[in-house]
Amino acid sequence: MTSAQTLRLIWPQWQGAGSENYPLLFNELPSDQARLGYAVGTKVIEAMLPPHAGPTETVPVPMDIPDDEVSGGIENREISLEQLQAANALIKRHDPERIFTVGGDCSVSVAPFSWLAGRYGSDLAMVWIDSRPDVGTPESDYPGYHAMAVSALLGKVDAGFTDALPALLDPSKIALAGLHSWTADDFPNIASWGLSSFSPEDLRESSDSLLAWLAGTGASKVAIHFDVDTVDANQVQLGLGFNEGGLLAEQARRVIDDIAAAYDVVGLTVAEFIPRNVMFLQDLLGGAPLTD
Repeated sequence: MTSAQTLRLIWPQWQGAGSENYPLLFNELPSDQARLGYAVGTKVIEAMLPPHAGPTETVPVPMDIPDDEVSGGIENREISLEQLQAANALIKRHDPERIFTVGGDCSVSVAPFSWLAGRYGSDLAMVWIDSRPDVGTPESDYPGYHAMAVSALLGKVDAGFTDALPALLDPSKIALAGLHSWTADDFPNIASWGLSSFSPEDLRESSDSLLAWLAGTGASKVAIHFDVDTVDANQVQLGLGFNEGGLLAEQARRVIDDIAAAYDVVGLTVAEFIPRNVMFLQDLLGGAPLTD
């Protein structure tokens, strides 16, 4: 498949992460600076990537700090919905067979994976590699939309988001991989919605259990969401929080490679990278002589 049939979607969304997280998890910088971490992380990943011969689109994301109003149980609901709609329009413009998404908070997978679900239907399975399940709802204690990304793909958020999506996913075609951190009020949703999950211990030595699950779905195509905080922070801290006990980097990459060796990967998202050192340097050099 040529690169022209793959859309590279750059989406530096950061408003989906709840504002309460930053004083607790990234207090080395003032909160208003720390909150832009997912946007900075998107730029860093984009700068690392090789040139792409196919189409590339960037979802416009405002960088001003919002009022953080909670509406319908979702913080910054209107901003998140507007960005979802903008991403949908960019994807529709290209009608891609594959989408590589660089974000941004976890919710950047919602638009591309919904598009792929509409295109491939029951032939698509989704593997959500993440420390957390992202199965929150507007009734959850935590109002961050990024913690509702899987829920949104199942139509479990609110009508505004569901109506904006071209398709929803079947819960029997969703696996949560690397899962080991969650909140008590959301975790029961995994079983009640019929999702499958695999802990880091299930995947440390082999991807066989996940591949067996994929075989059981009957799907030939897979969309993979990779939240970098799945990597054990004792090896390297890539995400917002210090998440211990996750997969090692080489184990996470092996899982992705094993899926790609056996299935047609039509979607890949890399999300939630917080480049702390880059942001410190950014702060250090801000307003320095000759930099403007």
